[in-house]
This record gives sequence, C-alpha cells and structure tokens, in this order.
Amino acid sequence: MSETRADRLPRVALVTGANRGTGKAIAERLTRAGVRVWTLSRRPDPGPRSLSCDLADVDAVRDRVAEVVEAEGDLDLVVANAVDRYFATVAELDLARWSQALTVNLTSVLALVQAALPALRRTNGSIVLMGSHAGTRYFEGGVSYSAAKAAMKAVCESLLLEERQNGVRTTLISPGAIANEDDDRSKLKMTVESVAEVVWQAACVPSDTVIGELECRPSALAAPTVSGIDRLQAV
Repeated sequence: MSETRADRLPRVALVTGANRGTGKAIAERLTRAGVRVWTLSRRPDPGPRSLSCDLADVDAVRDRVAEVVEAEGDLDLVVANAVDRYFATVAELDLARWSQALTVNLTSVLALVQAALPALRRTNGSIVLMGSHAGTRYFEGGVSYSAAKAAMKAVCESLLLEERQNGVRTTLISPGAIANEDDDRSKLKMTVESVAEVVWQAACVPSDTVIGELECRPSALAAPTVSGIDRLQAV
C-alpha cells in the first residue's frame, strides 16, 4: 500500500498574505492541524512567526524565506496567497500601478519559490499557488488581476515539469467567488474557511500523487450579471 500524505504531514509551512481573509484562514487551518506556520504579510498580526514583508520587494521576500529556513532548518509547505487587486480598464490603466500589481501577484511568487526550493527539495515538500477563476474568466477592469492569475497556470505547470524529479509537488488552486471581507455574508460566495479546507486537502494527497490544479466554486449559483467581477459568481 502506498504511503499516504497523512503519514508525513507538513511540519513547517510558510503562507503569504496571511493577515486577513483567505490567507489568515489558511494559516489558522494549518495551525489547527499541528503545523508550525510562518506568515509573510505587509501588516502582520502580532506573533513570533508573523513576519513583516512588502511582497513588492523581491529581495525582502528572499530574506524572509531565508530567515524562516534558518530558524526551522527545513520547510515543508509554501502557500503563495498574497494578492494585489488592482482594477482598471486598459484605457485607464496606470502602468506604474500595473507593474506593482504584477510584482506582488506574480514576480514575488517566483522569488518566494526560488528561495524556498532548496528546503522543499530536502523535505519532498509542496507548493500551493492560489489562482482564481479570474485567470480564465475575464471581466471589464480586471486585466491586471486576470493577467497575473492566468500566468500562474504557466508557473504551476513549469514547476510540475521541473521539480517532480526533485520530490517537490505544486498545486494551483483556482477558486471562484470568496467572501474575503469580514463583513461579507453573501450566500453566493465561499467562506474563507471553506477555501482553507481545500488548501489543506490538497496537502494531504497520497505521496504518489500530485494535484496539478484544483478548481472550486460556491455551491450556490448567482443569476448571470452583465459586467464586472460579479460575473465570476455566475459560473
């Protein structure tokens, strides 16, 4: 019988963008499972393993990963969750703001993975990249966000091809509408806790298996809307 992921659950994890919303729920779910969780956030919660990091500064990302690995010795799981949601039409796009969003949403993920890979190779660890329905379902004003999330698929597939031989597995999780704001009680969106559970399950597959992409969406279905990001609730 093959070894299950449950036989060797992650001991140490690093989650980005964990001071609120989905990232915070992911960190809390991992902690409940007994994982030692480190977080990188621009405005971190108090705590010895909550590190301040501007994800737009890729050198800072590398430094923080090195700090975690030095403190723990190893790293078993990395969850790239941090996001910069910049919405503007192509005609009105501020190119400096576009560049910043792409740095946070894409370039910082590559810096994070590059810095973490040596430790993940030692532990046969896993990488979870948080994508979005926006990566395949585009909407007015969403070019910056959608472009980064679409590119995340390429990052995941490249890592799958390159790093499986080194024992590292990568999963892209592509969720639909999430109630990310504290006051959002919409029944047409998934709770952050539900998405965090999906992340946890992706880390618990048998060791001879990798989930390349895991798509999830709210069980309730909204009536189609005519425009904007709300269209993502209608699939």
